[in-house]
Amino acid sequence: MSVDGAGTEHGDGGADEPGWDVDPDDESGVAVVAAVGRQIKAWRESAGLRAGEFGAAIGYGEDLVYKVEGGRRIPRPEFLDKADEVLGAGGKLAAMKWDVAEVRYPKKVRDLARMEARAVELGVYANHGIHGLLQTEGHARVLLEARQPAYSQDEVERGVAARMARRSIFDRLPAPALSFVQEETALRRPIGGRMELHCQLERLLEVGQLRHVSLQVMPLNCETHPGLGGEIEVLKFADGTAVGRSGGAFNGRPVSDPKQLRVLELRYGMIRAQALTPGESLAFIEQVLGET
Repeated sequence: MSVDGAGTEHGDGGADEPGWDVDPDDESGVAVVAAVGRQIKAWRESAGLRAGEFGAAIGYGEDLVYKVEGGRRIPRPEFLDKADEVLGAGGKLAAMKWDVAEVRYPKKVRDLARMEARAVELGVYANHGIHGLLQTEGHARVLLEARQPAYSQDEVERGVAARMARRSIFDRLPAPALSFVQEETALRRPIGGRMELHCQLERLLEVGQLRHVSLQVMPLNCETHPGLGGEIEVLKFADGTAVGRSGGAFNGRPVSDPKQLRVLELRYGMIRAQALTPGESLAFIEQVLGET
C-alpha cells in the first residue's frame, strides 16, 4: 500500500503556469477534469471571449486554455480563481478547485489517501527507508528523482505533492492512533545530503512527540526479527474492518481476510516488542541528529 509534476508551457497569450497532464487511464479523474473544462469553455463563450483573449486576460497562454477546456490539463487553483473573476462566474468556477483537488494526484495515491483518511489505527514497519508519511518534502523529492526508469520532472513534483498531502493524517480530529517502527539504517543514510538528513531527523522528532503517535527505532544490534522479510502496514477502520500489506507475506498484495491480518498483526507486535521503546527511540534519534 505504500506508494509512492511540473513542466512549463508558453502560449501566444502569455506564460503558462506549471501544470499536470491528465492520466488517460484514470477514468474518474478524466471525467472530473473534462467536466470542469466544459464549464470553463461554456462560461468563456458566454462572455464572448476567444481562447487567446481569455488566456491573455487571466495571464496564461492560449495553448493551456485549450488543453484545460479539452480536459487534457488539470487546472491549478490560481487558474480557476482568475477565470472566475474574469468571467464573472460568481464563485462557480472557483468552487471547482475542490473537484479537481484529488485528481491532481495519481489514482493509486488517492486510493491510499482515502484509506488513511478513514483509518482509526495505523501500524507501519518500514525497513529500507523512511516511511512516506514521515518524509520531509526534500527527502521525498530526492527519492523520486532517484527512481529508475527516471520519472519526468512533472511526475516527481506530482509525487512529492501527493506525499505531502497525505501528511494531513497527523492533523485529523479525532486523531487516529499512529504507530511507526523505523530501521536504524534509514536514520543514518544521508539521502539528499547532510542538511537534508538533519531536516528529516528533526521531522521524526517532531512527529514522535505527538500524543497520538508512537515512533520506535529498530536498532541494528537486533540480530533478527519478523520484519526482515519486508515492510508491514496495517490500517484499521471504525467499522471493525482492516486492510494490511507486507512485502514478506501473501506476495505483497493487500489483504483483508481476518486470518491473514492476524499474521501481520502478530509479526508487527513482535517487531514493536523488539524495537526500542518510544522514549528510547526519541533519545536515539536525537543522538543521531547530534552526529550529523
